[in-house]
Amino acid sequence: MVRLERELIELFPATLPIYDSLSKTADGRTWLAGLPNLVAELAAEWSLTLHEPFHGGTASWVAPATMPDGRTAVLKVSWPHREAREEATALRLWDGAGACRLYREDRDRYALLLEQCVPGTPLTRSEDPVEDRLLAAADVLRRLWRPAPPDSGFETVADVGAEWAATARERMERLKPPFDRGLVEQGIRLLESLPATATRNVIVNGDFNPGNVLSADREPWLAIDAKPMVGDPGYDPSPLLLQVDSPLEYPDPRPVLRQRFDLFADAVGESADRLLAWSVAREVEAALWYASRDELDDGIGTMGNARTLAGLL
Repeated sequence: MVRLERELIELFPATLPIYDSLSKTADGRTWLAGLPNLVAELAAEWSLTLHEPFHGGTASWVAPATMPDGRTAVLKVSWPHREAREEATALRLWDGAGACRLYREDRDRYALLLEQCVPGTPLTRSEDPVEDRLLAAADVLRRLWRPAPPDSGFETVADVGAEWAATARERMERLKPPFDRGLVEQGIRLLESLPATATRNVIVNGDFNPGNVLSADREPWLAIDAKPMVGDPGYDPSPLLLQVDSPLEYPDPRPVLRQRFDLFADAVGESADRLLAWSVAREVEAALWYASRDELDDGIGTMGNARTLAGLL
């Protein structure tokens, strides 16, 4: 029997962001319809007691669980997509050093049983000064950035950057959003050129935003929800540096950004200008993504971020 703490229906409330995100396509709706049975099967096979799911995430269903020996864990079931394919591969290689541990994997069903981070406070909600939070995150990244073994199966930052650059150009020409064409082209060229000038190639986390860095009892901070690739480590820090609080909303964000990029770059052994360049590239790509979703106001705001960051180079 599947042991559930609550009625099965209560584990899949329609208010979970994943329902809003995936219900927009036929494939997504089909997967969501089968999600309760999929979770029930995994809970039975792995002898889990499931608890109320976490309210977050747009591409995976995630809930705390109790294992047969009484230990706590997290069951994560992802919508099958390329970014989730090698998460378990990276977690096995990291083996708990800077990231949550992997207990079990069902690769075909995109299901992971993971170490639960307790208390699990995200870095965004830490009461520590911003500089201390940045240095703590830098320590996590230094441990994650390690060479990948041959034939690891990871995508490369270079290939993904080239794909994003081509997609951004196509969107700019097709959609013709009111964006600064010179700045868009600068961001696209950076997506194409930065990977080739990396001083080292490592496993990058791929989604190192401060909401994915959680407090834990085993280590002070652990990374979750990796979307790993191999390549330039400079790709990783941008979401952390721009989201740990709201530096771009300061009356004059330039000195704040410069100080933070300098601090973080020194802590991880990278060039601050290189981290800034990656941030420009990623903000331009994100702006074109917003435009493709008819979210033009967000795209215009993101291009404003890119302009501020480019001004610091």
